[in-house]
Amino acid sequence: MTPPGAPAIRAVFFDVDFTLIYPGPTFQGEGYAQFCRKYGIEVDAARFPAAVAAASSILDEEQDHIYHPDIFVRYTQRIIEEMGGTGEHLETVAREVYDEWAACQHFFLYDDVTAVLRQLAGRGLKLGLISNSHRCLASFQQHFELNGLIAGAVSSAEHGYMKPHSSIFEAALKLVDVRADESVMVGDSLSHDIEGARRVGMRGVLVQRGDDGVLDAGDVPVIRDLTQLPALLS
Repeated sequence: MTPPGAPAIRAVFFDVDFTLIYPGPTFQGEGYAQFCRKYGIEVDAARFPAAVAAASSILDEEQDHIYHPDIFVRYTQRIIEEMGGTGEHLETVAREVYDEWAACQHFFLYDDVTAVLRQLAGRGLKLGLISNSHRCLASFQQHFELNGLIAGAVSSAEHGYMKPHSSIFEAALKLVDVRADESVMVGDSLSHDIEGARRVGMRGVLVQRGDDGVLDAGDVPVIRDLTQLPALLS
């Protein structure tokens, strides 16, 4: 994916949620239902996938926004409402879900991640993390035994801006001391991860896991899992 005359790739940055890790049962339909029951709120767990799709517009509307927990609390509350939840405690439940999202024990590392990161690091590439999250990325690396593989990590909660704002990508580049044209951003969101990175001159690779049809991403390479990444970067 290196065009003729372009600098060689020296660094690869990764989104975290749904690129490297995925949520366990706590953040699926029945998990949401359990959060709600604590406050006497009844929801239909089967409506969870549709509820997430309906709420996604809230995150899309916040492009280039300064990070604030209320953005994600509103997103979570909308999911609960779309599942049928009502009552005065909706925001309380949503904030509890938001707080728990930062806890690594609720998540699983995709099976392909560790081997691919080790392979890329073994080539001498610098690896970085850029996440729209309030999760501690140092704790993330320790929990999933990635210590020694990551050269630098930036979260929007600490940095102040969320992807796709140029500032967070520029901060990550500075942290690992590489130029934008020497770098690739790998993530599951075309608008947040890839388009944001390309604004500052980085290249992008879209990860589309799952059984859905491959998204038309124009000239952006699309991979189904990270095992396809090393050959693409070659």
